Amino acid sequence: MDRIQQMQIFQRVAELGSFVRTAEQLGLPKTSVSEAVQQLETQLNVRLLNRTTRRVELTQDGSNYYQRCVELLADFDELQQLFQQQPEQLKGVLRIDMPTGLAREAVIPALPDFLAQHPQLHIQLSSTDRRVDLIAEGFDAVIRVGQLSSSSLIARPLSQFRQVNCVSPSYLDKFGLPETLDDLSSHNLVFYSQQLSGKPDGFEYQQDGKNKFWPMSGAVTVNNAEAYTAACLAGLGIIQVPEVGVRQLVKQGRLVKVLPEYQAAAMPVSVLYAHRRQLSRRLKVFIDWLQAVMNSDYN
Repeated sequence: MDRIQQMQIFQRVAELGSFVRTAEQLGLPKTSVSEAVQQLETQLNVRLLNRTTRRVELTQDGSNYYQRCVELLADFDELQQLFQQQPEQLKGVLRIDMPTGLAREAVIPALPDFLAQHPQLHIQLSSTDRRVDLIAEGFDAVIRVGQLSSSSLIARPLSQFRQVNCVSPSYLDKFGLPETLDDLSSHNLVFYSQQLSGKPDGFEYQQDGKNKFWPMSGAVTVNNAEAYTAACLAGLGIIQVPEVGVRQLVKQGRLVKVLPEYQAAAMPVSVLYAHRRQLSRRLKVFIDWLQAVMNSDYN
């Protein structure tokens, strides 16, 4: 095993804090992972990791070496691509996480053309509303829709998604068409909250460039996009969603847009990755393509 491979294995162990999980993600025997780090420590004559029964942690020397590994391996990956006869060809695996609706409605339909251009690239696409741990779960990047919480990750804006208010035809038959904010007193809202704790603020709308909330009643709170749309289809109330996620349902007549004058603010779409120097060429090309998709006719 050469020094580059040893550094790659050490970097992953440092990020995951586990020899076992590193072996699983890299498809290597655990003994090979342990031996690679031990050989690296022997060659450097320093201890890079402190091992306990519960956790593997970086020493001070290990932390310094890790930072240099990140930079050197990124440079090495870029150098490998630089002198290829066909630099446009991408190779390897990209592991990406994004919300289910975004994957279903925008990304996957456009993916065949992208992969036709890069036939040697393999994409592992995770679709979930759960906030995955980018580093611990080994993702190259994650896509987020909505406001971002503070973190050490690098964030790049991709687009803005318009939001619309929707109900089902069966809901309209029962409660009638809301035309003003005052009408909402006799209507229901489907609430969305990832933590299912507390009660959301209500019906969101913009007035004079400011976000406002109109209090509403509702019998259901959900914590993922699929359940949110399903609740609306079942006639449980009004939902406020990015238009891209319900475009086909509106076209099919299964959902109806309401209150177009009172729409929530557009939702930002961002891509997050761990380190600016870890932005491999294949990830950069994918992000550029994704941004073009987001800003075509999906926002």
